[in-house]
Amino acid sequence: MSRLAPGRAFTEQRFQQLYGAPEPRGSPAGALRRRVARGCRCSGAAALRLLQRRLPIAAWLPGYRPGTWLLGDALAGLTVGVVHIPQGMAFALLASVAPVYGLYTSFFPVILYMLFGTGRHVSTGTFAVVSLMTGAAVEQLVPWPLGPNATSAELAWVEERRVGVVAAMAFLVGLLMVVMFVVQLGFLATYLSEPIIKAFTNGAALHVLVSQLPSLLGLPLPRRTGSFTIFKTLASVAQALPRTNMTELLISALCLALLVPIKEINTRFRSKLRTPIPGEIVVVLAATGVCFASSLDTRYDVQVVGHLPAGFPQPRLPALQSLPQVLGDTVAVAFVAYAVSVSLAMIYAEKHGYTINPNQELLAHGVSNLVSSLFTCFPSSATLATTNILESAGGHTQLAGFFSGAVVLMVLMWLGPLFHYLPKAVLACINVTSLRQMVLQFWDLPELWRISRIDFAVWVVTWLAVVVLNVDVGLAVGVVFSMMTVLYRTQRAECMVLGKAANTEIYRPVQRYSKCFEIPGVTIVAYHAPIYYGNCGFFREALSRQLGLSWPGGSQGEKAVWALESGAKMSISTVETCVPSSVPDGRAGCPSSGTTGRTQAAILDCSGIAFVDSAGARLLIQMCVGCQKVGIRMNLAACNGEVLETLTSSGLGQHLSPQQVFVTVQDAIACITQTAEKVAEKNLAIWV
Repeated sequence: MSRLAPGRAFTEQRFQQLYGAPEPRGSPAGALRRRVARGCRCSGAAALRLLQRRLPIAAWLPGYRPGTWLLGDALAGLTVGVVHIPQGMAFALLASVAPVYGLYTSFFPVILYMLFGTGRHVSTGTFAVVSLMTGAAVEQLVPWPLGPNATSAELAWVEERRVGVVAAMAFLVGLLMVVMFVVQLGFLATYLSEPIIKAFTNGAALHVLVSQLPSLLGLPLPRRTGSFTIFKTLASVAQALPRTNMTELLISALCLALLVPIKEINTRFRSKLRTPIPGEIVVVLAATGVCFASSLDTRYDVQVVGHLPAGFPQPRLPALQSLPQVLGDTVAVAFVAYAVSVSLAMIYAEKHGYTINPNQELLAHGVSNLVSSLFTCFPSSATLATTNILESAGGHTQLAGFFSGAVVLMVLMWLGPLFHYLPKAVLACINVTSLRQMVLQFWDLPELWRISRIDFAVWVVTWLAVVVLNVDVGLAVGVVFSMMTVLYRTQRAECMVLGKAANTEIYRPVQRYSKCFEIPGVTIVAYHAPIYYGNCGFFREALSRQLGLSWPGGSQGEKAVWALESGAKMSISTVETCVPSSVPDGRAGCPSSGTTGRTQAAILDCSGIAFVDSAGARLLIQMCVGCQKVGIRMNLAACNGEVLETLTSSGLGQHLSPQQVFVTVQDAIACITQTAEKVAEKNLAIWV
C-alpha cells in the first residue's frame, strides 16, 4: 500500500512550504569572522578548556585512578623502556648515526608525547621505516668515506655533519606538523589509505632487511641510495661474499636463532604472558659480555658500537643550512610519521572505546620533533612494536611513557658506557626481527583480493614502486595511483535503471534484481557518483544510453541537438501492475496515451549524487531540456541540499518547473501516476 494519499506527492517546493526551507549557507568570509570572534572571547572556563585541549595531560591527570591504573602503567612502561634501549640503538644505524642518538630519540619524544598526545596506548620513539627514510637522505647528502687514508678527524667531522642533518630533518618534520596543525590539515593523512600504508611499510621492511645484510655478514660496504637500491645492495653483497667475517656471521646466526623463537612465543602466548619476554635486552647483554671477555673486536675484527657518552646532550641548533637540501625527503618522512602514528592511535582508541584528536596529534608529534631536534635526535613517530607491547602489557594511560622514559634515562646517565663492546651485528639482528609484523602483512593480500580488487591493485602497485624505485618515490607513486583509482570510480560509475518491487515502495536495479520490473513508459535512472567536470562526458553517454537517446556531434559553440534512436527499446521486462491505478481496466501508468514502447517520463534518482559542480549542473540542465524536446518529461528526485542549491543557482528553474523536482522517487512515481489517471479519465470522457 502506498504511503501517500491521492494528491499528496511531495515535490521539493511543497515539502519546503509545509516543513520549512533550509537555511541559506553563509558566506565563507562571514563564517571565518564568526570563528575568529569565538576564538577571541576569553574567560576563565574558556582558558581552562583551551589548556586541556592543547595540553591533554591537564585533562586526564586530575582524574587519574592510581589504584586501578598505576600498576599496569608502571609494568607496561618499564617493559617498553627495556625494549627501547636495543631498538633505539639499532634504528640509529638505519638513520646513519651513532647508536647513542637512538637512545636520545627514545627519551625526549616519549616524554613530550606524554604531555601533548591524546593516544593513551601510543608509544613513540624510533621507527624502522622513518629511520630508513632519514638514513637514505643522510647517505645522499653526507656519504661515509671508505678510503683507508681517512683520518679520525675526518671521520669525526662526517659524523658531526650527519648528526646535524638528522637533527635538521627532525626540526623540519616538527615544523611541518605544527604548521599543518595551525591550518587544521590533519585530514591529509587520510590520503594514505590502509592498503598504501601496509604496502609501503612492507616494502620498506624489505629495504631494511636488505640494508642489514652487510652488517649481518660483517662486510664494510657503502650504503646504496636511489632507485633499484635493493638490487644494487644484493649485487654488492654477492660480490663481497668471499670477504665475509665468519665471526660476525656466527654472532648473527646465534642471535637470530634466539630472537626469532622469542618473538614467536611473545606473539602466540601474548594473552598468557604478563609481560613479553625481553629477548632483545637479553641478547644485547649476553653479546656485550661475550665480546668484552673474548676481545672479539681486536682478535676477529668484529665491529662494535664503541663509546657511548654518559649524560644528557647539550642543546644546540640543528644544521639549518641543510634544510633546502632535505626538504623533499623530509616532507615524505613527515607524512609517513604522522599517518602511521594516527593510524595506530585510532586502532587502539577504537579498541578501548575512546577518541583521539587527529589535529592535536599533529601538535603532539610536531612539538616532540621540534624540541627533540635541539638535543640531536632524528625524526620520531609512533612505533608498531612498542605500541603493541604497551597495550598487551596492561598500559592504561599516557603515564606509561614516564616509566619507559625513566628506563632510557637511567641508561643515558649511568649505563651507556657498558654497551661499548656491543657488536653491531646484534643490532642488525634486532632490526631484522623487529620487522615481523610488517613482513606478515603479505597474508592480508588474499582477503584484500576478496574484498576489493582495486585496493588489491593499489597494494601491489605501491609495493612494487617502493621495492623497485625507492621508499619516498614509491610512496608518491602509491598515493597518485590510489587517487587515480578514486577518479576512475567516479568517472566510470554505473548508471542503472531501477525497477519497482511489486506491492512495495522499494526500487532496485533491474539488472541485478530479476523480480524488480520497470514501470511502463517510465524510466527510473540512478547514478551513484558526483557529477563534475571530470565525468560529464561519461554521465551524458550513460544517461543517453539508458533513455534511448543520441547526442549527435557538432561544431563547438553549437547547442546539442537531441534525437531518439530509431527503434530503440529498453530490453527490460515490465509489469503492468507496479503502480496502483484506479482507472478501469488498468490503463494507467504512462503520462500520455498512444505509444507503449518508448519512454514517456524519466526520473533521475539523485540520492547517490554527492555534489554537482558548475559543469555538471550545466550538463544536467541540458539533459533535462534535451529530454523535453523529444517528448520525455524529466523529473529529479532525492536531491540533497547542496546539489539542489547548485542546480537552482545554475538556472534549473528556467527549464524545469518546481513540479518536476521531488523529495523521493516514490513521490515522483505517485505524481506521474496521478497525472496519467487524470489524462486517462479525460480521454475516456471524450471518447464516451
